[in-house]
Parts: sequence; C-alpha cells; structure tokens
Amino acid sequence: MTAPAAARTGRRVSAGRAVPGLLAAVGAVLVAVAVHRVVPQLPALTVAVVLGILAANLPRSARLVAGPLGPGLTFAGKRLMRLGIVLLGLRLSLGEVADLGWRTLVVVVGIVLITFAGTLLAGRLLGLPRQESLLVATGFSICGASAIAAMGAVTGATRRAMVVPTALVTLCGTLAIAVLPLLQGPLGLGPEAFGRWVGASVHDVGQVVATAGTAGTTALAAAVVVKLTRVLMLAPMVAGVALTIRARRGRGDRSGPPVVPLFVAGFLGMIALRSTGAVPTGVLEAAGVAQDLLLTAALFGLGCAVRLGELRRTGGRPLVLALVSWALVATVSLVALGLS
Repeated sequence: MTAPAAARTGRRVSAGRAVPGLLAAVGAVLVAVAVHRVVPQLPALTVAVVLGILAANLPRSARLVAGPLGPGLTFAGKRLMRLGIVLLGLRLSLGEVADLGWRTLVVVVGIVLITFAGTLLAGRLLGLPRQESLLVATGFSICGASAIAAMGAVTGATRRAMVVPTALVTLCGTLAIAVLPLLQGPLGLGPEAFGRWVGASVHDVGQVVATAGTAGTTALAAAVVVKLTRVLMLAPMVAGVALTIRARRGRGDRSGPPVVPLFVAGFLGMIALRSTGAVPTGVLEAAGVAQDLLLTAALFGLGCAVRLGELRRTGGRPLVLALVSWALVATVSLVALGLS
C-alpha cells in the first residue's frame, strides 16, 4: 500500500471510530431538546451538559464514554463547537449593533472589560492557575461555553481543562434563569430595561432567551441585541490574548497561537455576511437551528469529560470564582446600564 493510500485508510479508520460517539451525541441532543420543550425554562444546552456529566460518572455508561464513545465525543466537544461558533455570527448584523447607539455600545464594551479584568484578579487572589481564571473570565464576560472554546484554542487548553469553566458557566447561567426574573419587580425594571440587563449579564444565548422571555417580547428583543453585541467582543478579546502570548514568547518565536483562529475568522465572516442583508430569512432560521443543535452536541461532549472525583479534588475555589464573576457581571451591568 502506498503512503497516500495508507493515510487515506487511517483517516477512514479515525472517522469510523468517531461514529459511535457522534451517534451518542445526537441521541443526547434529541433528549435535551425534548426536555426543553417540556420545561422551556431549562435550555437544551444546560440539559446536554447534565446528560454528559451523568454519562461520564454512572458506572456502566462511564466505561463506554472512556472507551468506544470517546473519539466521537472528543470530536463533538471540539469540532462541532467551533462550527457552532461560526454559525453564531449569522445571528448578528452590524446594523443591529449601530442601532444601540454609541453610548450603549460603549457601556456594553465596558461591562465586558471590567468583568473580564475583575474575574482575572479574583482568580489570582484565590490562587487559581492563570489559564483556568482566563477561561472563566472569558466565559462569564462574553458568551459562555462558546467563548471558553475560542479562548481555549489560542491558549492551548486541553478539552479537560475547559471542562470545569464550561460546567461553572452553565451552572451560573441556569441559576440566572431562576434568579433574575425574581429581581425584576424589586429593582423596578420595565421590560426593555430588564431585557438589556439580562443581555448584558447572562452568559449563553440560549440562557438569555430563556431568562428574558419571562418578561415578554420587548424584553426578549432588547436582551438578544445586547447579548449579541457582547458576543462581538469575542474576536478582539481572543486576538488580544493571542498577541500577549506571542509577545511573552519573544519576537523570534513563531510557535505562538494564531492571532485569530480560523473558526473565529469564520464567525466574523458570518457577521459580515449577515450585515449585507443578502441572506434570506429562511436560511438564517435554518442556520440558527443548526447552531443550537451543534452547540448542544458539543456541550454533551464536554460534559462527558467531567469526572466528579477530579472536580472534588480541585476544591471549592473554582466555584467561588464563578460565583464572584457571576455577581460582578450582574452588578456592573445593572449599574452601568442604569447610568447610560
């Protein structure tokens, strides 16, 4: 057999090994979507993470996750996540960002930067590894698991290193669905103000929709636009960290991460495409469904990397950091949007 033929055969074997895990991810997506339809307050993304954690820690399924399902679940947690991030760009146009007005746009950028820096500082005070603090800061300040995956790509984080930050941002986003609507009345927030607060402080897009939807369509519309404007910060934040890593390694070192990973460039390209207005509504709707399904499958894959025994050994400091970051973004966004 020639070398090219052997290489092709190797790729086929690898693809074949991924099939069982991908089929398991598809099954998890179907269950997660079904649960979400029965209990709309539970986003499918959250359900998928929980299913993954259960699969990785129940004795019988854990053997499958560690064995024949492993390659496909790894593929889902990495590759499908990146494809979902690319499609996420089709949810935002530059015109929608401009409609917010320069003052609100500056406030949203400020919220992201303050939360990001504050979480990094809190992580340092808690004595956590810098990479872990960086991933938590990115997820909580920008857009949850998607942002963690993008930042993990430029920092060289393993799938396992991204597990704890992803689980924590999913946990706190789910808590927000229950807690924030209870605060709308006591804080005296009308539907639009509440929606803007939710968009500025809740993490994943699905969690934003579930939280703001409790206050009606006006709140939901405001929340989605503000949230997607936060998502736009993903590219510059990732590029900034990549440039910092390269600078620390020295000018002559070409081994640093790409300034903008290919899938983040794809995300920006999708924003530019959406901004042209040339994409039919039906295509946008189909892409939105595909993005939700891809991210749900990816989060199941990431959940399957969670080992509760290992989490217990990490102690309570990551959870403390997550709660601090969650409180910080909620407080800063409430004050900043109230002043804008």
